[in-house]
Amino acid sequence: MLKEEQSLIFEVTKEGRVGYSLPELDVPELDLDDLLPAGFKREEPAELPEVSELDIMRHYTALSKRNHGIDSGFYPLGSCTMKYNPKINEAVARFPGFANIHPLQDESTVQGAMALMYDLQEHLVEITGMDEITLQPAAGAHGEWTALMMIRAFHESNGDHHRTKVIVPDSAHGTNPASATVAGYDTVTVKTNEKGLVDLEDLKSVVGDDTAALMLTNPNTLGLFEEDIVEMAKIVHGVGGKLYYDGANLNAVMSKARPGDMGFDAVHLNLHKTFTGPHGGGGPGSGPVGVHKDLAPFLPKPVLVKKDDVYTFEYNRPQSIGRVKPFYGNFGINVRAYTYIRSMGPDGLKAVTENAVLNANYMMRKLEPYFDLPYTQHCKHEFVLSGRRQKQLGVRTLDMAKRLLDFGYHPPTIYFPLNVEEGMMIEPTETESKETLDAFIDAMIQIAKEVEENPEIVQTAPHTTVVSRLDETRAARNPVLRYTKA
Repeated sequence: MLKEEQSLIFEVTKEGRVGYSLPELDVPELDLDDLLPAGFKREEPAELPEVSELDIMRHYTALSKRNHGIDSGFYPLGSCTMKYNPKINEAVARFPGFANIHPLQDESTVQGAMALMYDLQEHLVEITGMDEITLQPAAGAHGEWTALMMIRAFHESNGDHHRTKVIVPDSAHGTNPASATVAGYDTVTVKTNEKGLVDLEDLKSVVGDDTAALMLTNPNTLGLFEEDIVEMAKIVHGVGGKLYYDGANLNAVMSKARPGDMGFDAVHLNLHKTFTGPHGGGGPGSGPVGVHKDLAPFLPKPVLVKKDDVYTFEYNRPQSIGRVKPFYGNFGINVRAYTYIRSMGPDGLKAVTENAVLNANYMMRKLEPYFDLPYTQHCKHEFVLSGRRQKQLGVRTLDMAKRLLDFGYHPPTIYFPLNVEEGMMIEPTETESKETLDAFIDAMIQIAKEVEENPEIVQTAPHTTVVSRLDETRAARNPVLRYTKA
């Protein structure tokens, strides 16, 4: 339960208290009955807290101090690339010319914003090795679905209506099979071999004339680079399928290798990961999709183009899959990503990848003696440990994740990928210092020793947080949807 010093906002409410008063109306008041259709007007006023401005400021400031964010602590959430968001990005996104424009303005009045988006597209084309980019998709999974819909439109334009299956590795992100299903495909799983890579023989056995695409993350969710990607591309292209690149792990190869050069036909990027847009809590995000020229006619419309030094949205795209996002994507995140790319430059982006890989391998080798390491080769940007050794002593990976909270760290991703027993997926990113990495390593080693010497302290963790261990199953099945005053 919550400790007494932090009450719920409804528990500090006092009838009659007002946080802010609007000026007296200087125009005639309108009757809501004249504005709202029947059934849309509340029968009773909304139940809102009644507090002073000072009280509400203190309430939410106190709550913010209890939140964990990238600015307040290490956030090694595997596959999420929780890197620091440079504050210059925020400053540029708040320029009046960017922050105060409206998406319904005439194109002639927002040429600067359109120039930024066009230039961002050009940069992403170069980074990915694709031919064209759309900034419309709102996030990674949305980008996955958008790419698959373009692939579907491509096959149907060729009369290949029988291509109904999308191949997904068993180590893929959970959004991959979900996106394929939403796009109307059946998913087929391809196995991982003993090295943690796609099993080529299994891939050969599942491809056929009903294959629409292979969805692949490279490096994969285990943090391992798919060494046989060229051969995989030949196998899939050989049966007429397309290769889709999940760009969630681009931080491991940016400016070192390009999806287009590996043979991929479509790629989505997570600007809120690799390119330092803030994310978490469901948004905001941005998931641009790049495509090979074969898929370009099917890009969502409108398409941002440049004609005679004038930027415009092109709507005459008869083969387009249509609009996938109102207006043209999450502009604020695009501004932040553009600022990051321009401030880093080519050498800086290359250094990002080199340091992300260095940090991950350093941490992996330091922790290898204390946990099981399912795959022992060098990793890329992230790595996966297994808590099988600790499980034999009665301590689960979940327990160790809870114990990390006592050290002030956000736990890594746990129980994922699904093909690793008691998995812990750790991604340090390039923005963390060696001192931070060493402190986290020391905490993990201490927890491993506690499992052997005093397992109860781990099994009952956390002990120092505002909220003790929650019954997560009960919380999911019986959520508290609203607070009711006694």
